[in-house]
Amino acid sequence: MWTLLQWLQKNLVWSIPGAMALGLLLGPWLPEPALRALILPLTFLMVYPMMVGVDLRELLRPGGLRLQGVTLAVNFVLLPAIGYALGLLFFPEQPMLRLALLLTALLPTSGMTISWTGMAKGNVPAAVRMTVIGLLAGSLLAPLYLRALLGAVVPVPLLQVFAQIALIVLLPLALGTATRRWLVVRHGEAAFKQRLAPRFAPLSTLGVLGIVAVSLALKANDILAHPAQLPALLAPLLVLYGVNFALSTALARALFARGDGIALVYGTVMRNLSIALAIAMGVFGAAGAEAALLIALAYIVQVQAAAWYVRLTPRLFGPAPEAGVQRAA
Repeated sequence: MWTLLQWLQKNLVWSIPGAMALGLLLGPWLPEPALRALILPLTFLMVYPMMVGVDLRELLRPGGLRLQGVTLAVNFVLLPAIGYALGLLFFPEQPMLRLALLLTALLPTSGMTISWTGMAKGNVPAAVRMTVIGLLAGSLLAPLYLRALLGAVVPVPLLQVFAQIALIVLLPLALGTATRRWLVVRHGEAAFKQRLAPRFAPLSTLGVLGIVAVSLALKANDILAHPAQLPALLAPLLVLYGVNFALSTALARALFARGDGIALVYGTVMRNLSIALAIAMGVFGAAGAEAALLIALAYIVQVQAAAWYVRLTPRLFGPAPEAGVQRAA
Protein backbone atom coordinates (compact mmCIF):
# COMPACT_ATOMS: atom_id res chain seq x y z
CA MET A 1 0.00 0.00 0.00
CA TRP A 2 2.78 2.43 0.91
CA THR A 3 4.61 1.66 -2.32
CA LEU A 4 1.43 2.41 -4.26
CA LEU A 5 0.98 5.76 -2.48
CA GLN A 6 4.57 6.74 -3.26
CA TRP A 7 4.07 5.79 -6.90
CA LEU A 8 0.90 7.89 -7.09
CA GLN A 9 2.73 10.87 -5.60
CA LYS A 10 5.72 10.60 -7.94
CA ASN A 11 3.54 10.09 -11.02
CA LEU A 12 0.92 12.81 -10.71
CA VAL A 13 1.05 13.18 -14.48
CA TRP A 14 -0.78 9.84 -14.62
CA SER A 15 -2.49 9.50 -11.24
CA ILE A 16 -4.54 12.71 -11.47
CA PRO A 17 -6.05 11.86 -14.89
CA GLY A 18 -6.67 8.38 -13.49
CA ALA A 19 -8.57 9.82 -10.53
CA MET A 20 -10.60 11.98 -12.92
CA ALA A 21 -11.44 8.96 -15.07
CA LEU A 22 -12.48 7.00 -11.96
CA GLY A 23 -14.77 9.84 -10.91
CA LEU A 24 -16.38 9.96 -14.36
CA LEU A 25 -16.84 6.19 -14.36
CA LEU A 26 -18.38 5.89 -10.89
CA GLY A 27 -20.15 9.23 -10.66
CA PRO A 28 -23.41 8.24 -12.40
CA TRP A 29 -23.80 5.27 -10.03
CA LEU A 30 -23.02 6.92 -6.69
CA PRO A 31 -25.54 8.98 -4.67
CA GLU A 32 -24.73 12.67 -4.47
CA PRO A 33 -25.18 12.92 -0.64
CA ALA A 34 -22.59 10.17 -0.13
CA LEU A 35 -20.14 11.96 -2.42
CA ARG A 36 -20.61 15.27 -0.62
CA ALA A 37 -20.08 13.54 2.74
CA LEU A 38 -16.58 12.60 1.56
CA ILE A 39 -15.51 16.19 0.89
CA LEU A 40 -14.56 17.24 4.43
CA PRO A 41 -12.60 14.11 5.45
CA LEU A 42 -10.79 14.05 2.10
CA THR A 43 -10.00 17.76 2.46
CA PHE A 44 -8.48 17.16 5.87
CA LEU A 45 -6.50 14.20 4.52
CA MET A 46 -5.27 16.47 1.71
CA VAL A 47 -4.27 19.49 3.83
CA TYR A 48 -3.13 18.17 7.23
CA PRO A 49 -0.15 16.06 6.02
CA MET A 50 1.01 19.00 3.92
CA MET A 51 0.96 21.25 7.02
CA VAL A 52 3.24 18.88 8.95
CA GLY A 53 5.98 19.90 6.52
CA VAL A 54 5.39 23.65 6.99
CA ASP A 55 7.96 25.21 9.33
CA LEU A 56 6.63 28.53 10.64
CA ARG A 57 10.11 29.41 11.88
CA GLU A 58 10.98 30.24 8.27
CA LEU A 59 9.06 33.49 8.75
CA LEU A 60 11.68 34.63 11.27
CA ARG A 61 14.73 34.04 9.08
CA PRO A 62 16.48 37.26 7.98
CA GLY A 63 17.15 38.25 4.39
CA GLY A 64 15.37 37.60 1.11
CA LEU A 65 13.06 40.61 1.42
CA ARG A 66 13.32 41.68 -2.22
CA LEU A 67 12.65 38.17 -3.50
CA GLN A 68 9.67 37.69 -1.18
CA GLY A 69 8.34 41.15 -2.03
CA VAL A 70 8.37 40.48 -5.78
CA THR A 71 6.72 37.10 -5.15
CA LEU A 72 3.93 38.72 -3.14
CA ALA A 73 3.39 41.36 -5.83
CA VAL A 74 3.04 38.70 -8.53
CA ASN A 75 0.82 36.45 -6.41
CA PHE A 76 -1.54 39.05 -5.01
CA VAL A 77 -1.54 41.89 -7.55
CA LEU A 78 -0.72 40.63 -11.04
CA LEU A 79 -2.18 37.11 -10.99
CA PRO A 80 -5.56 37.98 -9.44
CA ALA A 81 -5.93 40.68 -12.11
CA ILE A 82 -5.06 38.17 -14.84
CA GLY A 83 -7.41 35.53 -13.43
CA TYR A 84 -10.25 38.01 -13.17
CA ALA A 85 -9.68 39.29 -16.72
CA LEU A 86 -9.59 35.75 -18.15
CA GLY A 87 -12.84 34.96 -16.35
CA LEU A 88 -14.54 37.93 -18.00
CA LEU A 89 -13.08 36.96 -21.38
CA PHE A 90 -13.88 33.24 -21.38
CA PHE A 91 -16.90 33.00 -19.07
CA PRO A 92 -18.80 36.31 -19.13
CA GLU A 93 -22.12 34.58 -18.40
CA GLN A 94 -20.82 31.81 -16.10
CA PRO A 95 -20.02 33.32 -12.70
CA MET A 96 -19.05 30.04 -11.01
CA LEU A 97 -16.38 29.38 -13.62
CA ARG A 98 -15.12 32.92 -13.15
CA LEU A 99 -14.99 32.12 -9.43
CA ALA A 100 -12.92 29.01 -10.16
CA LEU A 101 -10.38 30.93 -12.24
CA LEU A 102 -10.12 33.62 -9.57
CA LEU A 103 -9.65 31.04 -6.80
CA THR A 104 -6.92 29.38 -8.86
CA ALA A 105 -5.15 32.72 -9.34
CA LEU A 106 -5.63 33.83 -5.72
CA LEU A 107 -4.16 30.93 -3.75
CA PRO A 108 -0.41 30.57 -4.35
CA THR A 109 2.13 27.88 -3.51
CA SER A 110 1.77 24.33 -2.37
CA GLY A 111 4.07 21.66 -1.02
CA MET A 112 5.04 20.99 -4.63
CA THR A 113 6.53 24.51 -4.83
CA ILE A 114 9.36 23.27 -2.62
CA SER A 115 9.68 19.93 -4.42
CA TRP A 116 9.86 21.39 -7.92
CA THR A 117 12.30 24.11 -6.79
CA GLY A 118 14.56 21.40 -5.40
CA MET A 119 14.35 19.31 -8.57
CA ALA A 120 15.30 22.36 -10.65
CA LYS A 121 18.26 23.08 -8.30
CA GLY A 122 16.80 26.38 -7.08
CA ASN A 123 16.85 28.16 -3.72
CA VAL A 124 14.86 25.73 -1.57
CA PRO A 125 14.93 27.76 1.70
CA ALA A 126 13.45 30.71 -0.20
CA ALA A 127 10.76 28.42 -1.63
CA VAL A 128 9.88 27.25 1.89
CA ARG A 129 9.40 30.86 3.00
CA MET A 130 7.28 31.58 -0.08
CA THR A 131 5.07 28.62 0.77
CA VAL A 132 4.49 29.72 4.36
CA ILE A 133 3.94 33.39 3.48
CA GLY A 134 1.71 32.57 0.50
CA LEU A 135 -0.41 30.18 2.56
CA LEU A 136 -1.05 32.72 5.31
CA ALA A 137 -1.50 35.73 3.02
CA GLY A 138 -3.80 33.83 0.67
CA SER A 139 -5.96 32.68 3.57
CA LEU A 140 -6.48 36.27 4.70
CA LEU A 141 -6.85 37.93 1.30
CA ALA A 142 -8.84 35.38 -0.72
CA PRO A 143 -12.24 36.07 0.92
CA LEU A 144 -11.77 39.83 0.50
CA TYR A 145 -10.79 39.48 -3.17
CA LEU A 146 -13.76 37.20 -3.85
CA ARG A 147 -16.20 39.65 -2.30
CA ALA A 148 -14.66 42.69 -4.02
CA LEU A 149 -14.33 41.20 -7.52
CA LEU A 150 -17.25 38.77 -7.74
CA GLY A 151 -19.64 39.82 -4.99
CA ALA A 152 -21.93 41.50 -7.50
CA VAL A 153 -22.51 38.29 -9.53
CA VAL A 154 -21.85 35.49 -7.02
CA PRO A 155 -23.18 35.57 -3.45
CA VAL A 156 -19.95 35.38 -1.43
CA PRO A 157 -20.73 34.60 2.24
CA LEU A 158 -17.69 36.31 3.70
CA LEU A 159 -17.96 34.85 7.19
CA GLN A 160 -18.56 31.37 5.78
CA VAL A 161 -15.48 31.65 3.55
CA PHE A 162 -13.36 32.72 6.53
CA ALA A 163 -14.83 29.88 8.60
CA GLN A 164 -14.07 27.37 5.84
CA ILE A 165 -10.49 28.64 5.58
CA ALA A 166 -10.12 28.35 9.36
CA LEU A 167 -11.38 24.77 9.15
CA ILE A 168 -9.32 23.63 6.17
CA VAL A 169 -6.19 25.79 6.59
CA LEU A 170 -5.71 27.18 10.09
CA LEU A 171 -6.87 24.11 12.04
CA PRO A 172 -4.71 21.68 9.99
CA LEU A 173 -1.83 24.18 10.24
CA ALA A 174 -2.11 24.22 14.05
CA LEU A 175 -2.38 20.42 14.21
CA GLY A 176 0.43 19.98 11.68
CA THR A 177 2.71 22.33 13.64
CA ALA A 178 1.97 20.44 16.86
CA THR A 179 2.64 17.12 15.11
CA ARG A 180 5.91 18.42 13.68
CA ARG A 181 7.13 19.66 17.06
CA TRP A 182 6.20 16.39 18.78
CA LEU A 183 8.01 14.31 16.17
CA VAL A 184 11.10 16.54 16.28
CA VAL A 185 11.25 16.34 20.07
CA ARG A 186 10.75 12.57 20.01
CA HIS A 187 13.00 11.64 17.08
CA GLY A 188 15.23 14.68 16.43
CA GLU A 189 15.33 17.21 13.59
CA ALA A 190 17.49 15.11 11.28
CA ALA A 191 15.33 11.99 11.59
CA PHE A 192 12.19 14.03 11.05
CA LYS A 193 13.46 15.62 7.83
CA GLN A 194 15.09 12.50 6.38
CA ARG A 195 12.79 9.68 7.50
CA LEU A 196 9.44 10.95 8.81
CA ALA A 197 8.52 14.06 6.80
CA PRO A 198 8.64 12.26 3.41
CA ARG A 199 5.96 9.85 4.65
CA PHE A 200 3.33 12.58 4.95
CA ALA A 201 3.40 13.75 1.32
CA PRO A 202 1.90 10.54 -0.16
CA LEU A 203 -1.01 10.81 2.31
CA SER A 204 -1.70 14.34 1.09
CA THR A 205 -1.60 13.06 -2.49
CA LEU A 206 -4.23 10.47 -1.59
CA GLY A 207 -6.49 13.27 -0.39
CA VAL A 208 -5.89 15.26 -3.57
CA LEU A 209 -6.77 12.28 -5.76
CA GLY A 210 -9.89 11.63 -3.69
CA ILE A 211 -11.10 15.24 -3.98
CA VAL A 212 -10.40 15.27 -7.73
CA ALA A 213 -12.35 12.02 -8.16
CA VAL A 214 -15.29 13.34 -6.10
CA SER A 215 -15.41 16.65 -7.99
CA LEU A 216 -15.54 14.78 -11.31
CA ALA A 217 -18.11 12.30 -9.97
CA LEU A 218 -20.43 15.15 -8.96
CA LYS A 219 -20.34 16.52 -12.52
CA ALA A 220 -20.12 13.16 -14.30
CA ASN A 221 -23.60 13.20 -15.81
CA ASP A 222 -23.15 16.72 -17.22
CA ILE A 223 -19.70 15.92 -18.60
CA LEU A 224 -20.81 12.70 -20.25
CA ALA A 225 -23.79 14.48 -21.76
CA HIS A 226 -21.69 17.41 -23.00
CA PRO A 227 -18.07 16.25 -23.42
CA ALA A 228 -17.22 19.27 -25.58
CA GLN A 229 -17.18 21.47 -22.47
CA LEU A 230 -13.81 20.05 -21.35
CA PRO A 231 -11.72 21.76 -24.08
CA ALA A 232 -13.58 25.00 -23.33
CA LEU A 233 -12.55 24.71 -19.68
CA LEU A 234 -8.94 23.84 -20.50
CA ALA A 235 -8.41 26.83 -22.80
CA PRO A 236 -8.36 29.59 -20.13
CA LEU A 237 -6.20 27.40 -17.88
CA LEU A 238 -3.62 27.02 -20.63
CA VAL A 239 -3.62 30.80 -21.11
CA LEU A 240 -3.39 31.46 -17.35
CA TYR A 241 -0.43 29.13 -16.83
CA GLY A 242 1.25 30.20 -20.06
CA VAL A 243 1.12 33.87 -19.10
CA ASN A 244 2.14 33.03 -15.55
CA PHE A 245 5.23 31.06 -16.59
CA ALA A 246 6.26 33.70 -19.14
CA LEU A 247 5.83 36.61 -16.74
CA SER A 248 7.56 34.92 -13.81
CA THR A 249 10.45 33.74 -15.97
CA ALA A 250 11.00 37.23 -17.36
CA LEU A 251 11.04 38.76 -13.86
CA ALA A 252 13.28 35.99 -12.52
CA ARG A 253 15.88 36.39 -15.26
CA ALA A 254 15.84 40.19 -15.07
CA LEU A 255 15.98 40.62 -11.30
CA PHE A 256 17.58 37.60 -9.63
CA ALA A 257 20.41 35.10 -9.73
CA ARG A 258 19.75 31.53 -10.83
CA GLY A 259 18.66 29.94 -7.55
CA ASP A 260 16.42 32.81 -6.48
CA GLY A 261 14.94 33.11 -9.96
CA ILE A 262 13.90 29.46 -10.03
CA ALA A 263 12.32 29.82 -6.58
CA LEU A 264 10.41 32.88 -7.82
CA VAL A 265 9.03 30.95 -10.79
CA TYR A 266 7.79 27.98 -8.78
CA GLY A 267 6.63 30.26 -5.95
CA THR A 268 4.31 32.05 -8.35
CA VAL A 269 3.20 29.48 -10.93
CA MET A 270 2.31 26.69 -8.48
CA ARG A 271 -1.19 27.36 -7.18
CA ASN A 272 -2.72 25.83 -4.06
CA LEU A 273 -5.42 23.94 -5.95
CA SER A 274 -6.18 21.76 -2.93
CA ILE A 275 -7.45 24.70 -0.88
CA ALA A 276 -9.17 26.21 -3.93
CA LEU A 277 -11.07 22.95 -4.40
CA ALA A 278 -12.00 22.79 -0.73
CA ILE A 279 -13.39 26.35 -0.76
CA ALA A 280 -15.34 25.80 -3.97
CA MET A 281 -16.97 22.61 -2.76
CA GLY A 282 -17.29 23.47 0.93
CA VAL A 283 -18.68 27.01 0.68
CA PHE A 284 -20.68 27.18 -2.53
CA GLY A 285 -22.62 23.92 -2.26
CA ALA A 286 -24.01 22.30 -5.41
CA ALA A 287 -23.00 25.29 -7.55
CA GLY A 288 -19.43 24.81 -6.39
CA ALA A 289 -19.17 21.49 -8.27
CA GLU A 290 -18.99 23.45 -11.52
CA ALA A 291 -16.11 25.52 -10.19
CA ALA A 292 -14.45 22.40 -8.78
CA LEU A 293 -14.40 20.79 -12.22
CA LEU A 294 -12.28 23.59 -13.66
CA ILE A 295 -9.95 23.54 -10.65
CA ALA A 296 -9.56 19.76 -10.98
CA LEU A 297 -8.53 20.23 -14.62
CA ALA A 298 -5.97 22.79 -13.45
CA TYR A 299 -4.11 19.97 -11.69
CA ILE A 300 -3.34 18.38 -15.06
CA VAL A 301 -2.06 21.62 -16.58
CA GLN A 302 -0.04 22.57 -13.49
CA VAL A 303 1.72 19.24 -13.03
CA GLN A 304 2.54 18.83 -16.72
CA ALA A 305 3.82 22.41 -17.02
CA ALA A 306 5.95 22.16 -13.87
CA ALA A 307 7.53 18.92 -15.05
CA TRP A 308 8.42 20.33 -18.48
CA TYR A 309 9.80 23.51 -16.90
CA VAL A 310 12.33 21.47 -14.91
CA ARG A 311 13.67 20.16 -18.22
CA LEU A 312 13.85 23.68 -19.67
CA THR A 313 15.49 25.26 -16.60
CA PRO A 314 19.13 24.77 -17.73
CA ARG A 315 18.35 26.55 -21.00
CA LEU A 316 16.56 29.43 -19.27
CA PHE A 317 18.84 29.93 -16.26
CA GLY A 318 22.06 28.14 -17.13
CA PRO A 319 23.52 24.98 -15.57
CA ALA A 320 23.16 24.34 -11.86
CA PRO A 321 26.15 25.10 -9.60
CA GLU A 322 28.23 22.18 -8.46
CA ALA A 323 27.14 22.33 -4.84
CA GLY A 324 24.71 24.28 -2.66
CA VAL A 325 22.10 26.81 -3.60
CA GLN A 326 22.28 30.55 -3.82
CA ARG A 327 21.11 32.70 -0.97
CA ALA A 328 18.03 34.87 -1.39
CA ALA A 329 18.58 38.41 -2.55
